[in-house]
Formats: sequence, C-alpha cells, structure tokens
Amino acid sequence: MAKTEKTTRIAVQAHPGAKRNEVLRLQDGVWHLKIAAPPLEGKANKELLEFLSDILDISKSRLSIDKGATSQRKLISLQGMTAEELEERLRETLPLTLPDF
Repeated sequence: MAKTEKTTRIAVQAHPGAKRNEVLRLQDGVWHLKIAAPPLEGKANKELLEFLSDILDISKSRLSIDKGATSQRKLISLQGMTAEELEERLRETLPLTLPDF
C-alpha cells in the first residue's frame, strides 16, 4: 500500500519590501507575513517560500504557490504537514503582545 502524503493549503497575505521577514498575524483565516524582498521578478515569492521553509522546518520543494503568484494574496500548498502542525508552528513565531492593564 502506498503512503499518501499530507497536503495542507494556507492563505497568505504577503507584505513585500519589509526590513525583515516576520509573521505578523492571523486575521480572518489569512496569515499576514512581512517579506524582506521587493515584489519584482518573483523575488518576493522566492523569499516567501524560503522564509516559510525555514520557520516550518521543511524543504522548499514541499512548498508551492497555487494561486496569486502576481498578487499579495496567495494560496500556498505544503506537502507533509497537517493543518494543525502548520498553525502551531506559525503561531510559535508570532510576536508576543502584552496584555492591556
């Protein structure tokens, strides 16, 4: 029996041209990510996939942009990771916010 590979898709809003790569927030089911590359000639897309590869600890070959290659809004597929694993890893990278007193 062949083992089937887990595929998870996430919606991402890329914010290219930032000073550094960073996970900003999850809002309305969309992950907002700052990307430290300009939106020229696919540079931001390449940096986005490299950043996700690093923070999710998976190979870049397991990531692909399914929709939105020329848009800030993208649908990205990840092979070999469940939605729960993905969300847990992304949440670990969110900036800490202090409670209001």
